[in-house]
Amino acid sequence: MITFANGMSEEKNMSFLQHLEELRWRLVRISISIIVVATVLFWNQDWIMRYFFLSMKEEDFITFRVFCKYLNVCVGEIPVSFQSTTMSGQFSYAMMMSIMGGIVISFPFIFYQLWAFVKPGLKQKEKTVVKGIVFYVSMLFFFGILFGYFVIAPLTVQFFGAYQISNEIKNDFTISSYLSTILSTVFYSGLLFLLPVVTYLFTKLGVITSAFLKKYRKHAIVGVLILSAAITPPDVLSQILVSIPIIILYEVGILVSKRVEKNMKKDSIVK
Repeated sequence: MITFANGMSEEKNMSFLQHLEELRWRLVRISISIIVVATVLFWNQDWIMRYFFLSMKEEDFITFRVFCKYLNVCVGEIPVSFQSTTMSGQFSYAMMMSIMGGIVISFPFIFYQLWAFVKPGLKQKEKTVVKGIVFYVSMLFFFGILFGYFVIAPLTVQFFGAYQISNEIKNDFTISSYLSTILSTVFYSGLLFLLPVVTYLFTKLGVITSAFLKKYRKHAIVGVLILSAAITPPDVLSQILVSIPIIILYEVGILVSKRVEKNMKKDSIVK
């Protein structure tokens, strides 16, 4: 429905093929944005690899410096070396690093394109409820990316990089293993921070309820603590730093679910 300033409106009906054509062009725009950003990142791959990824194993990485200064939890340089065991190994992971970076940096534009495709099918009241969703989803995603990069990823690298069954076994990782660990950790952290949005959608669809989330709150907290213990060094402070934001997101999800249920109940009464 297209509404004009004079209050008149006209119905804009699109055929199935027209919807597919619109989706195709939106996907083309998304692909172009990712390719452009990925090209810039690939052109600067050496600098990015050196200062964004390899620096994570150094004791002067910003996360370790902050932990040492303010939390008195200090770590040393991780005694690891890297190798590439396949002919195209370094090129393949430079490409993967660039494409993943392109997706992350272009995320607001990607989400906007997908949302613009879905939005016309919503009712006016639904559009009002989710007003500003592109901004809030992008903000949550980038908070998650930052949390993953500055907290979870370096702690994961430090723990697994320094872990040894025996001093006779040397840690000599492939660059693919090292990069995939960091990239997946950071990217999934960004997705994890979208938990309130997922909760909103699932509550709307009737898949979950606030009562369900409350019932399994203790189970969720235990799961988060186990996950935090697995990816952080064996000290309580590191585990707490990782656990608290995730638990807060879970609690925010409960509040979001309650709000959605309240609005849905109010709408049913009006009808």
